[in-house]
Amino acid sequence: MKNVYDIVKRPVITEQSMESVADKKYVFMVDVDANKTEIKAAIEEIFGVKVAKVNTIRMMGKMKRNGAYPAGRRASYKKAVVTLTADSKTIEFFEGMV
Repeated sequence: MKNVYDIVKRPVITEQSMESVADKKYVFMVDVDANKTEIKAAIEEIFGVKVAKVNTIRMMGKMKRNGAYPAGRRASYKKAVVTLTADSKTIEFFEGMV
């Protein structure tokens, strides 16, 4: 069984994700093998909020080069956009960043 901290790795802090905090939408980087119900349960347990909806997307790693020969790829990952219910409290971690 997975630990909740193995499912939710870290928040994604970008301009676009911070604009959606006003609508109670939060973006997290999650485990590639985690499904929506596991992500919902993990967010509710970690932050003590009520989750209304979870949208996920698989992000392919970008190709990167350092000169001509050693071409490589960044790691692929999975993002989850978590929408909270209207009567739920906000996540305090994101309070000072907006």
